[in-house]
Amino acid sequence: MTRRFDAPGRSAPPPIPSQKPVERPRTTTFTAFGLASEAEPLAPGLHIVATPIGNLRDITIRALATLAAADAVLAEDTRVTRNLLAHYGITTPLLAYHEHSNDAVRERMVGRLRAGEALALVSDAGTPLVSDPGYKLVQAAIEAGILITPVPGPSAVMTALVAAGLPTDRFFFEGFLPQKAGARRNRLEALVQVPGTLVLFESPHRLPEMLADAAAVLGPDRPAAVTRELTKLYETIRRDTLGGLSQRFAEEGPPKGEIVVIIGAATAQERTVECDEVLDGLLRAALERHSIKDAASLVADETGQPRRVVYTRALALARSEG
Repeated sequence: MTRRFDAPGRSAPPPIPSQKPVERPRTTTFTAFGLASEAEPLAPGLHIVATPIGNLRDITIRALATLAAADAVLAEDTRVTRNLLAHYGITTPLLAYHEHSNDAVRERMVGRLRAGEALALVSDAGTPLVSDPGYKLVQAAIEAGILITPVPGPSAVMTALVAAGLPTDRFFFEGFLPQKAGARRNRLEALVQVPGTLVLFESPHRLPEMLADAAAVLGPDRPAAVTRELTKLYETIRRDTLGGLSQRFAEEGPPKGEIVVIIGAATAQERTVECDEVLDGLLRAALERHSIKDAASLVADETGQPRRVVYTRALALARSEG
């Protein structure tokens, strides 16, 4: 039995007069739930398709129809995407597009899009462009007036966030921290005042060091979760404070698999203390070179704090350390 599936999408823009749209088969097929399904040809343009982060069943019918009907699938790693397509009986040609793809590759892809093709862009797992290549291609397509169609689906960021048990009303996606310890700590310092839950990716072999730095910079009492192999057979979610998680992974050593770390926001009291410490540091440095009035004025301009508040603090520091 074969079903017909019409992939939803926006109307195609009028073809560029100077170029003849390529001819595509009227229908293509994919197999799901043991049934072969037909997918209507896609509107020309670049289709951004989210794919499973581990469990191959975590894919939408619309994503399968898009992958089946596309003229080609642009894949971060063709070996990974070939397994996905084969699982659903999809035979669409694969082309490599990854972080090392240069301008010439993008120009060829944009040329195909200009000619009226429908190309599907995928990453190895999850939603493309989220800590994955693809941004430059999307920008080039937009500049060329190409239709961009998102096909939403799995995301490691959202999956980890909802499983961590931490507030989700406000969050900040940081991605990967720098590899070197000094740069990593500096970046964590910049995240201290973020008023929301932090979402980070990390390589398994660097996880113990990263957690130790996070506990030292952000505070050992911050609630956090380390999620591993989400949606896969050995999925694990460990919830504790940063200090507790740091100690645990220091003892156990690096885990295996894909890692997402979720860190709770600082409390209002913690942010106040941290702000006071930053303010005092700036004032001490300014007081070494300027009068109390001038130091307070300079720091107030730099931080945006009320001059009266900064002057009062500068006066207290000068008296206590004078």
